[in-house]
This record gives sequence, structure tokens and C-alpha cells, in this order.
Amino acid sequence: MLRPLLYLSALGLLAGAAPVSFTGPTEVNISSCPITYYGQTYDRVYVNFTSDKTVICFTGFYNPGSGGDCVLINTPAMTSGEFEIFDRWDALEADVHKKVPAIKTTMKCYMDSYVQGNGNSIVMALVNFGSQTAVRLFSAASVDLQAQVNGATVGTLAVNSTNSNVFLDASGCRQSGVLYGYGAVLSSHPETCTSVVCGQTAVLQTSTCGPLERCLGNNICGFDSVCTVTGPAVIDFHGQVNSVEDRCAYSLVSLTNLTVLATFRERRRKDVSFVDSVTLRLDGSDFLLGRGGRVLLNGSVLTLNSSAQLVHGVELSKDQTGVTAKVSLSDITTSVFFDGSTAQIHMEGPAAPPLQGLCRNSSSSLSGLRLSDYSSTSCETQYNDTADSSINCTMATERCKLLKGAPFSTCNDDVDPEPYITACTDTLCTYPAVDGLNCQFLEAYARACSLYSNASLEGWRSKAGCSPEAFCQDRTCIDHEFCGDKMVGGTGCLCRALFASKYRGTDSLGDPTVCRENSASLTLVGCLLEEKDVDYSVLHLNDQNCRGQVDQLTHMVTFSFNSSNCGTVVTANNSQVTYKNTIRVANSSSDIITRQDQFYIDFSCVQTQPDIKFVSFRIKDSSVVQHLVSGPWNYTLTMKSYTDPGLTQAVDSNTKVMLNQKIWVELETDGLDGDAVAMVTDSCWATDQPSSNGSPRYDLIIGGCANAADRTVQVERNGAGTSNHFSFNMFQFSGGSTDIYLHCKLQLCVRKNSCTPTCGARRRRSSRSTSEAEAFISMGWTG
Repeated sequence: MLRPLLYLSALGLLAGAAPVSFTGPTEVNISSCPITYYGQTYDRVYVNFTSDKTVICFTGFYNPGSGGDCVLINTPAMTSGEFEIFDRWDALEADVHKKVPAIKTTMKCYMDSYVQGNGNSIVMALVNFGSQTAVRLFSAASVDLQAQVNGATVGTLAVNSTNSNVFLDASGCRQSGVLYGYGAVLSSHPETCTSVVCGQTAVLQTSTCGPLERCLGNNICGFDSVCTVTGPAVIDFHGQVNSVEDRCAYSLVSLTNLTVLATFRERRRKDVSFVDSVTLRLDGSDFLLGRGGRVLLNGSVLTLNSSAQLVHGVELSKDQTGVTAKVSLSDITTSVFFDGSTAQIHMEGPAAPPLQGLCRNSSSSLSGLRLSDYSSTSCETQYNDTADSSINCTMATERCKLLKGAPFSTCNDDVDPEPYITACTDTLCTYPAVDGLNCQFLEAYARACSLYSNASLEGWRSKAGCSPEAFCQDRTCIDHEFCGDKMVGGTGCLCRALFASKYRGTDSLGDPTVCRENSASLTLVGCLLEEKDVDYSVLHLNDQNCRGQVDQLTHMVTFSFNSSNCGTVVTANNSQVTYKNTIRVANSSSDIITRQDQFYIDFSCVQTQPDIKFVSFRIKDSSVVQHLVSGPWNYTLTMKSYTDPGLTQAVDSNTKVMLNQKIWVELETDGLDGDAVAMVTDSCWATDQPSSNGSPRYDLIIGGCANAADRTVQVERNGAGTSNHFSFNMFQFSGGSTDIYLHCKLQLCVRKNSCTPTCGARRRRSSRSTSEAEAFISMGWTG
């Protein structure tokens, strides 16, 4: 069949779409190119001739008065026709867009209907533009067309001698069978800012406030969004949830002149972090909202109450639920709430401003939002902890799903509970349900509901067993502590996991004993004592009057003693002198029962003399000094020689010592506790060589006493203190070297009994302690 072609382009017949010829009523399958006719999509057409019309219908064969969807062409005496379906045609698409500008979409295919009779021919095409449709009418003779919907004419076309190729826009929207044109409002609810509109591409569109907006009434939308940071989770303005796994500070919201940031810290476990503080940085000032309701301005503590106070442009208030800081900049009001466990950032304004931070997109790269100025070094290091076998994840999940049940369900349409359930289960399946965690996520959701919804959540606290007061409100802990539940009940400042790891690894409660010259101290960690429910104020040493001193900045408790106080026990054993004391609990002797564990910590310091050490020289200096190091205790031993009994004229390398001249030798210590120990010169002897074991040997002091065979030897204050001296007349060995080397052996004596040797005619075995520690020192002269 020959028919005219308006466009000089090849026609592409769709695969499988063979031409369909007709001479009477014919049903044609057009599923390969379905037509959306005034908002209703059809995959079949029904064509037939009447005495004065060619009719193409979509809802069945034409029946006047039946109210169908049809295209009526006034074409008398038409006898035959043909349907063909073609692929997209650029020239036709361009012509439609030019002549029917309301059609915005892309052409997909089109269906040609060619009819003829009585010497006339007409081409009518239905052009598929997806949700829109164009009707094309071409004829050399004058002819008109009516487009009907439900039997009513909704559009017309007319071809005449001056315009033989015309188009009609057969697009629109339908709802419940009713036709609506572009921009028509099908329904409107001003109180919810919701309306249904026929869009510019003939698609029904539901119009409501944007994802960061809220209906203010009367179809007016405004920027109104909440970001929740609870535990390790960040639920951003769009309801997406992500977790922070390290202990750094991150930007939550950043806009011109204002940054809101959160710092995360660990608590009981090293592998789970919690939001620990929130800081508002405004025009160079830092407002830190900390745990326990504490607020600091540039490091200085502020005193707040329920009445709002304006401080440097920030409105601050505090009640039993937490602290609120509110800032208004331009048209945006930012309100930050923090209860020590959950932070919520609520922003309002006529339109959403440009925002950065985790609240804008919780899935943002953390490295790009990490704030090094507010973070500790190595804060990004992540740790692994042993899984807690006491955690029942199934029970935890059920607890979290309370957010889907009454009364929370009344808010579910306004605030999606799923991000909160995810945050809750992710945390409680890895961390024990203590320190208020059982209520923390429920509380966060309830507060978001109070900001977004009018739904009543009355009774949720009693049903869930949650207190309206913030957990650990007004309880302030220092940096290495957090406020948590104690095993025995109540709350206290417990140790953070990283800080406590160095102590728990050795099962200790504090640092090693610090030993000094005549004193010792032991420092216990306050938060470790708190965990064991030990009150440091009831601890004491052997003497109940000796109690620990607490450092208010570090909460470290220090116990100190020396050899003469606090009930210190001094013992000696071979080469060691031990100073010992005990930290214990002051239990009343009248108590019939006690519920406190017995608490004993023994700590001591040991003074140890080394093995034989000596220094020999030919007199060059006035003294020999030996520095003796024994374990944690140090002291020095000095040997000096003098030419006068007042010990004022020291012998040095320039002093000429004559034979038979009297010489005084002083042995002195520094660093010993004279109340606890005494130094006893046990023996002194001379050799003609540096070795103390050399031969010949001449004894000056034997067993602490002067050699009875040498009447020039005198020993003074031996065993009476930490120094003594003796004298003798200078000599030299006969027939040998003129060098003389003097060697002395000394012992430390615990002053339980007399340390002074018994000498003379009544000399007997010394009653002094036999637990002496030996030391040797030597000096020499050259002839």
C-alpha cells in the first residue's frame, strides 16, 4: 500500500511488529509500543469505520454514549487501512518538540494508522514519549479529529489546505478515572504541607517538605533537622547511621563561624568508643559540654541552672536531663543538647544552609573530618579486646526493638526507629548493658520524637525501667576516668580501659614502691580502688594515724613512711636490711560482721651492700669515696685520713707523713637512716700491695676492736652511728715495699640492740645483730 512520507528519513519497523491491514472492526496488539493516552497506558487499540468516521479506541470498539477513550477522525466513506509500529525517528521527535513544547520527554516509538477511501487518504500517528503522547494528523484534504476521554472531548485537531501536518498533546494525569492537566493539584493538605500534583511530564507527583525540612503549617516548609550522636553511633540529618571506632575528635556540623565537634573516648573496653564531650567553637571561643553536666568556656568551669544564661552569644541552660547550648546565626538556630551519653544537634531555619560534618553525612571519610587540635596523639589507633561472654545479643536486640512497640510506635511515622535500633544492637552486642546503656538509645529516640512529633510517649520510662535523670548527672571524673556502675551498686569514677591496662596486666592497684634514703612511698590508683569499692579514707599503715594522701588532680592515693614512724618494721637478713609496712583497712573491733574484703598491701624497701669493692691509690686526694648501689637504695661510703684528732687537717698528695706519726682515718656514710641502722668497722688491715688478700698483712682492727698487740691503735664511735674513726702510728713493712695499702671491712647493723662492739679485758662475743651487710674500702700511701 502506498502512502505519503512527510519526513525524508528511513522508517525503522519494530522487530516483530508486522503491519496490520483492516477493512472493518479490528483489534490490534500494540504492546511493542504501548501508548499512554491522557495518563492511562494501553497495549491494544480497537479500530472500526462508521458512516462518517474512522474511530480508534483504547477501551473497546466504539459505541456512542459508552464513554470510552477514543480518537475520532471525521472521514466519510473510508473503506480500508493499515497499522504499523515504528522505532524512534529523530525527525519526527524534533518536529513534535518544536510544535508541542509541553512534551519534555524523549520519544521511544510511534504507531502509524493509514486509512483511505473514495479517493482520500489520512495518516494519524500516536507517538510514544513515555508518560506523554503526541497525536499527529496528516491529510491533503480538510479533516478534523476529536480526542475523547470517558466519552468527553478533551482535544481537537483540524487539517486544512494551509496546514496539512498538525499535532495534539494527548498527555495528562488521571486519578480515580478523572483527567487532570499539567500543574493541576489533585489534593492538598496545608497542615502537613503535602499535595498531589500532575507534573510537567504528566506524572502524578506527591509534593511535601524536603528531607531536611519540616512543615510549619499553611503549606510552608522550613529547615528543621536533628542529628543524634549516641554511644559510638552518629545518626545524621538524613537518618543514616555510622559508627566511630577510634578515640578522636570529629566535626559534627560546620557552617560559617560555628563548628560543633564531638570527642570520643573508650570506657570499659578498648575496642568500643563513646561520645565523651561536645564542643561548640564560636568566634574563637570553645564551649565544652562534658559528662556530669559540666560546661567549660575556654577551660574555665561555668555555673549553670535551669534559667538560660547568655554567654558570649551562646544561650546555656542545665536541668536534670542534661545541658543545652543554643546559638542563632543569621536565619539558622542551632541547639546542642548533651546528657553525658547522647548529643543531639537540632537545626532550624527557613532553608538548609551549606553544611559540612558527620551530621551532614555520617558515611563521610573520617580522616577528612578528624580535628587534630582536639584529639590526643595516636587517637586513631584501634584495639581488639576479648569478646564478653556475658553478653546476650538476642536479649539486647529484643530490648532495642522496644522502639517499634507501644508507646514508641506512635512516633515511628515521624522518626524512623531503624537507625536507633541499629545503633542500639551494634553497641549492646559488643559492650555490656551497664552504665545506663539499657536506656540510652531509648532516651535518644524519645527526645528526637519530642522535637519532631506531637506523639505522646507517656509511660515509656516506667515500661522500660528508665529514670528521667541523666546517668551520673553532677558526677565529675578526671581525664583517665569515666562515671559508671560499680559491682556493689551505685556509681563511681572507674578507670578507662587504656589507662588501667598497665595495672591490670600485672594485677596491681598502683605503681611500684618508691624508695629513698630513709623513706618509702606507695601510690595507689583511685579509680582501681573505686572499682573494688575500697574507700581510700579508711586505709592506713601499721600505725592507724598514717593514712593516704589523695591528689585531687589525679585521684592517686600516696602512703609514705620512714624507718622511725608509722609502725615500720626493720629487719636484717645476711646482706639486706628491709624496711616494711602494710596498707590495711581500719575495721572496728566492735563490728560483729564485715562486708568488706580484707585489704592488705605489703610494701618494703631493701638496703643491700654489694660484694667486695675497693679503691686503692697512692695518696693524691684527701679521701676515697665509694658510691654503693643496692637495689632501689643508694648511699656513699667515704674514707678520709687526717693528721689531727679534730679531723680538720686532711692528708693529701702534698702531705708528708713521717714514720711513727699518728694518723686518724674517718669512715663516713651518706644516705643511711641513722635511726634504723649503724655502721660498724669490723676490721682494718694493711698490706704492701693493692690486693686486700695480699701478704704480708698487718691487722689494725679485729672484730670491731683495736688490735691489742698495737697500742697505737684507737677506735672511736664504732657502731654508734653512721660514721666512726680510728687512729694509728704510721709504719712501713720491713725489708719490702715502702707502699702501704689500708683495707677496711664494714658492716651495717640494725639498731634493735646495741651495735657497739665490746672490747678490752671484758671483751666477749658481740651481742649486736648478726644480720650485717658487708662493704670494703681501701686507700694507700706510697713511700
